[in-house]
Amino acid sequence: MSAPARPPVRRTWRAPFVDVEPRPRGVRPATRDGRALSGDAERLAIDLLNAVRGEVRFDAGTKALYATDASNYRQVPIGVVIPRDADDVVAAVEVCRAHEVPIVSRGGGTSLAGQTCNVAVVLDHSKDNNELLELNADERWARVRPGIVLDELRDAAEAHHLTYGPDPATHDHCTLGGMIGNNSCGVHSVMAGKTDDNVIELEVLTYRGDRFRVGPTGDDELIRICAEATPRGELYRAMRRLRDDHADEIRARFPDIPRRVSGYNLPRLLPEHGFNVAQALVGSESTLMTVLEAKVRLVDSPPGRTLVVIGYPDVYAAADDVPAVIESGCIACEGMDEKLVRDIAARNIHPDALRLLPAGHGFLLVEFGGKDRAESDEQAARFQADLERREPAAQARRYDDPADEAKLWRVREAGLGATAMVPGKPTSGPGWEDSAVAPERLGDYLRAIRTLWDRYGLDADMYGHFGQGVLHCRIDFDLVTAHGIEAFRRYMADAAQLVVSMGGSLSGEHGDGQARGELLPIMFGDRLVAAFEAFKDAWDPDGRMNPGKLVRPNPILSDLRLGADYAPPKPRTWFRYPEDEASFGHAAFRCVGVGECRRHDGGVMCPSYMVTRDERHSTRGRAHLLFELMNGGELAGGWRNDEVEEALDLCLACKGCKGDCPVNVDMATLKAEFRAHHYAGRLRPRAAYSMGLIHWWAELAARAPRLVNAIIAAPGLSSMAKLVGGIAPERTIPRFADETFRAWWRRREAAGSPPPRSAAPSIEAAAASPAASVDPVGGERRRVILWVDTFNDHFHPQVAQAAVEVLEDAGCEVVVPERPL
Repeated sequence: MSAPARPPVRRTWRAPFVDVEPRPRGVRPATRDGRALSGDAERLAIDLLNAVRGEVRFDAGTKALYATDASNYRQVPIGVVIPRDADDVVAAVEVCRAHEVPIVSRGGGTSLAGQTCNVAVVLDHSKDNNELLELNADERWARVRPGIVLDELRDAAEAHHLTYGPDPATHDHCTLGGMIGNNSCGVHSVMAGKTDDNVIELEVLTYRGDRFRVGPTGDDELIRICAEATPRGELYRAMRRLRDDHADEIRARFPDIPRRVSGYNLPRLLPEHGFNVAQALVGSESTLMTVLEAKVRLVDSPPGRTLVVIGYPDVYAAADDVPAVIESGCIACEGMDEKLVRDIAARNIHPDALRLLPAGHGFLLVEFGGKDRAESDEQAARFQADLERREPAAQARRYDDPADEAKLWRVREAGLGATAMVPGKPTSGPGWEDSAVAPERLGDYLRAIRTLWDRYGLDADMYGHFGQGVLHCRIDFDLVTAHGIEAFRRYMADAAQLVVSMGGSLSGEHGDGQARGELLPIMFGDRLVAAFEAFKDAWDPDGRMNPGKLVRPNPILSDLRLGADYAPPKPRTWFRYPEDEASFGHAAFRCVGVGECRRHDGGVMCPSYMVTRDERHSTRGRAHLLFELMNGGELAGGWRNDEVEEALDLCLACKGCKGDCPVNVDMATLKAEFRAHHYAGRLRPRAAYSMGLIHWWAELAARAPRLVNAIIAAPGLSSMAKLVGGIAPERTIPRFADETFRAWWRRREAAGSPPPRSAAPSIEAAAASPAASVDPVGGERRRVILWVDTFNDHFHPQVAQAAVEVLEDAGCEVVVPERPL
C-alpha cells in the first residue's frame, strides 16, 4: 500500500544566500554580505545554481553553520546544497565531479565522530529530500528518501502496529540516511538489531555518476553482474576479489558481538550473508557512495509495553546481571550509574522521573512487550520473581502508568546532554563515547575502563545500551592545552587496546569518523585495514567521498574544534553569564550539537525551525553561528555581522530552549546580548520601536482606547501604521481593551471587593509583608503576587481577571503591585 500523503512543509522564509535563480556563466553570484565568491568557488557555485532546483548556499554564514557537528571537530565546507529530490542529488554530484571537489551527505548533523563535517560540498537531505515513498504493511517494508526523520517513518508504521526497530535517542530528529551512514542502533536493537539488519535494498549513486540498486546477491546473479562490461560489473568484480582474498581474516578478526559498527561492514559480503551489498554499505559514513533511496524492514511493534527498573548496589553489579536479564526475552535493556542520576538531578532535568527510581547505585531499565498490556505485565512479573531469587540485593519496581514509563525513558535519553555541562564539573565531550563488548564481558569492561580513567585523572558517567554491551559516556578530556591534548591521544590508544583485548569494538553505534579511524589497525590489523582501503578505492577511485574519515583518516588531533590555541575573546557584556564562566564565548560553546531543537513537533523548541526546517533557525544553528563569530575566521564584522543578525531575527526569545535544550542554551539572552552590541550607536529596525516599546504605546492608548481602535481599524490609517511600525501588512493590529486589567483592579478595590483593603501595596510593601494572612472565616490565606504583563493588561484583561477568580477561589489573597514593570 502507498503511504498516506504528507502535508506540504510550510516554508515562509528563504534567504538569498547565493542567487537562487539560474544565471549565465560569467555572472558572479553575490553572497549575503555582498562579497563576490572568488575563483573556483565562484565557478562551482554558478554551475550548481544552473543545475540544481534546490538551494545552493556558499555564503560565510552557511559555511559556519555546517563547520561542525556534535563532535570535537571543525572543518569549514566549500558550500552547501539542499537538494529537493534524488534528481537534484544526481545533478549536484555531477557538477562536483566536473570540478573535482569532495562531497559529504548529511542528515541530522548529530554525528559524534566528525563524519558529517568536511572541506567538501555538503548535501543536506533533511530539509526537502525526505519523503516516505511507500509503506507495504502486508510485506513489512517501507521505501524512503534519506532525509526522512525516523519518527515520521515510525509514526506511519505504527498505524499498522509496525515499527522500524533501531531507535537512537535522537529518534525524533535523526534521519534514516544518517542512520544508514552510521549503522545506528538504539534502545530496541535488542529486539530488532542494528540498521544493517533492517536494510533490504539501497538505491545508490557513485561519485562517477553510476546509479543502481544493491541488496543481497545470489550466486547466479553475482556471476551475471560480474560478467557485465559496465562500471557496476567492474565494482562487483572488485568486491568479489576482496571477499575471496580476505574471507578467512574477516571471519577471524571481526568480533562476533551484537554491536560492532567499526570498520567497513565486510562480513556482509561473505557467502553466509548472501553477498549483501546494501548491508555492506551500511556504516560507510558517506565515504563510498550517496544513498538516494532505501527500502527498509519493518517489524512488529508490541502494543503492550511494561517497564521494570532495577536498582543494584553499583553499576558493575548491574552490568554483571545483563546476560541473565537478556535471557528473559525483554525487548530493551538500558543501563546507567548513580553519577548520571546525580548529574541529571543537579541539572534539574526530569525531577519527577528521578523520584520514581528504586533504591540503588546502578540501574537497568528493562522493557517487555506483548500483544497487550496483560501479556507484557505477565512477562515482567515472571522476570521480577526470577530476579528476587537470583539477585536478592537488587530492588525492582514495575510501572503501570505509561506516563511514568515515558518519564523514565527520557531520563535515559537525557544522558548525552545531561552530562555535557554539569554545574561544578569540567566540560565533558565525545571521543571515546561509544565502545562495545560482548554483554557477558560488560561488567569486567566497566571496571577496567574506570581503572583507566583513574590512571589518566579522567572521569565520566556511565550509561548505554547495556543489553548489547554498549557503554556511552562523555569524558572530561582537556582539549585546550598541549599537555591535555597529548594525554587525550595517548588515552585513545590505550582505550582501544583495552576494548580490543576484551574482544570488543571501538564503536558500537556512532561510527569511526575521524575520532577513531586512526585506531582501526589496533582492532583489525594492517591486512584488514588495507582491505578497507581497497573497498574504498573500488567504490570511490577518485577519493572524493568524505575524504579523511574512517579510512586513510585525518589524524585524531587534527581539525579540533578547540585545540591548544583556543582562546575565546572575552568582550565586555551586558549579562554576567554566571553558569558559563562569566564568558559570552563559553555560553555560545554550550551547545553540544545534539540537535533536539530540530524536532518537527513536540516540546517547545524551536518554533522558528519547525516552520522553516532550516538549520539557521534552530537553536543549534544560532549557537554555532555565535561560536564561529567569537572563535572562527569565517564570519567577519564582529558584533556588526548581518548573517548572525538575520539568523537571530526569527528567534522569538521565548526561552523554550532554556528549558527544553538538554544543555539549557539560553538563546533569548544571547540574542539580547548580540543585538545590544549590533545596534549600539545606530537605529534599530522599525519593529524594535513599535513592538519593543509596546508597553509605552499601550499606556498612551489606554487613555483613549476606542479612538485608537477606530484609527487602527481604518483601512488607510491601518496600512500606514503597519508600514511605520515595520509590521507585516498581512497582520491585523490587535484591539486595545476598553478597560485595562489594572483599571478593573482599582475599580474592584474601590468597590470593596473581598478581601477588603484600602489600597494595593507597593512591590516593596508586598515583598516585606508576611507570607500569609488570617482568613476571617478561619485558617490561613496564602498571599500571591500577580504580575500582569503588558498584553494581559492592555489587550486581554479577561485572562488576568480569570486568574484572580481562580486564585481567590483556591483561598489565596491576590496582590497586584501598583507599579508595573
